[in-house]
Amino acid sequence: MNKEKLGIFKETIANAHSILIIQADNPDGDSLASALALESLFHGQNKETKLFCRVQIPKHLRYLSGWDRVENEIPNNVDTAIIVDASQWSLLEAFNNPLNLSKIKNKPVFVLDHHDYESDLPFKTISVIDSKAVATGEIIYELAQKLDWDLGDIGREMIAISILYDSLGLSTESTTPRSIRIIADLVEKGVSLAKIDADRRETMKRSAEIMRYKAALMNRIEFYNDGKLALIEIPWEEIEKFGDQYNPPMLVLDEMRLVIGVEIAVALKYYNNNKVTGKIRSSFGSPISAKLAENFGGGGHSYAAGFKIIDRSNKNIKQEVIDYTKQLL
Repeated sequence: MNKEKLGIFKETIANAHSILIIQADNPDGDSLASALALESLFHGQNKETKLFCRVQIPKHLRYLSGWDRVENEIPNNVDTAIIVDASQWSLLEAFNNPLNLSKIKNKPVFVLDHHDYESDLPFKTISVIDSKAVATGEIIYELAQKLDWDLGDIGREMIAISILYDSLGLSTESTTPRSIRIIADLVEKGVSLAKIDADRRETMKRSAEIMRYKAALMNRIEFYNDGKLALIEIPWEEIEKFGDQYNPPMLVLDEMRLVIGVEIAVALKYYNNNKVTGKIRSSFGSPISAKLAENFGGGGHSYAAGFKIIDRSNKNIKQEVIDYTKQLL
């Protein structure tokens, strides 16, 4: 954040009584932890902070203390809003509702994001986009450092979770020396990585029903493009039945990438309202996830990305994925 934006951000927060923190429709560990870190930061300044996400927080993220404070209705009378880990209109369906849009449209809105996309939101924002950051949590950490704001114990833990989540435990290509130094600083200040991992593993426990469902999914994985593409399709009936317990793609995507020869894994979820979403993971050496997602109006990182298509009428999404992946490979 340059000096001018930093000054505007500092003054806006100082003058605000009520602050709304917004996540996109695809919350993940980075977005949720970033939102909770900001909440801790602003509570330390006696600000009223509200957390919003249009969809329910997935169960595998509920090891983050405070997830249950995320509401799915936008409150009235907020003074300013901050969108974390997203800058694309397609990821914020709540604001297709004119009433929701009116609640923030004429307020100061900041975008804190590490994805390399310029904001296309239909209202004025002040964007802080740092594509060199491995996670949005890095950006929040740097803001707090520059403004000499105390994140608090909870905020520091959430920054660590944010960075560890998007860097896959500091193992991705986008992890930088800065990422590692921030984690070291957080550990020196009392953050326990062992506790974070233990909490995460507790929520990863699965019912026998989910394990049997995972076995069924594994048997349905298909391979294309000389075995370089692994693909799974998930119909609405299964989303409805199992989605509340566990996000189906997350049961198999990692295993799909572990198959010899697979360079990219894709999970397609088909909803009953003609919507389809895609979750994409690439293997090391094939940084094409974001490019594949962009072809369908989505985005993300080189090795992890996603997309959402509102109306798939007359579209063979599966074949398009197969064909475009072949080009990219």
